[in-house]
Amino acid sequence: MDIITALAVSIGLLGAVATYLFLTLGVIQIWIGFIGWASFYHCGGGTTGLRKSVLANLWGVVMAYIALLLITQVNTGLPGPLWPSIVVGVTAAILVLGAKIEALSIIPATVYGYASTAGYGLLSGASLTTLTAANPLICCAVSLVIGGLFGLASEKFAGMLKGAATRSA
Repeated sequence: MDIITALAVSIGLLGAVATYLFLTLGVIQIWIGFIGWASFYHCGGGTTGLRKSVLANLWGVVMAYIALLLITQVNTGLPGPLWPSIVVGVTAAILVLGAKIEALSIIPATVYGYASTAGYGLLSGASLTTLTAANPLICCAVSLVIGGLFGLASEKFAGMLKGAATRSA
């Protein structure tokens, strides 16, 4: 079996398992899990890719969470979208500056964490100041990490499928 077919089978089957898990648990978000899964592959796969992906994703989560807190909890009196624009500009710059640290050097993976946290935080209505599983900081971090773990599992499963097909041919 070629690697693309093996990945299709692996990701298809594990995608169904992940969806069931995420929907059963309720608070964690499947769409954020799939972002973490894609980030795993973007970061090169394997245990190194998982480590790089998770660290970069979590940096993005933290920066977006700080942005959400500043936007919603600090009243500057600035008109309209000016304060949120400033906050996003500054936190996005800090996000990218983090790439000077090797562990945070994969900028797209940091943006995946930032964007998913900002999106979930803005759309969910979950409290930013109450530490519950629905809090964007917790929900997004957990969802991204679980997604990355499913990425690693799908890579290993695809490798097994490819190897099994090669041995039986």
